[in-house]
Amino acid sequence: MTQKQKLLERVLSGASDTNIDFDEMCQLMRTLGFQERIRGSHHVFSKDGVEEILNVQPRGAQAKPYQVKQVRSVIVKYKLGASI
Repeated sequence: MTQKQKLLERVLSGASDTNIDFDEMCQLMRTLGFQERIRGSHHVFSKDGVEEILNVQPRGAQAKPYQVKQVRSVIVKYKLGASI
């Protein structure tokens, strides 16, 4: 199992939302096919076929827990994790 698959499982499990590394979260989003636009500390992700626009910000070195939850709901809604 690759590190990206392990991270995807951690995000989907919901057990460690407060312990997801921000840089790893951004890498996961890019791997899932999202385009990234950076405005200051805001990393804005969008993807064709996905209505939601996801805004991810760091809290120290970690992603904010409520944003991890938003990313999880989009991954589940659009079934995006199968390609990893």
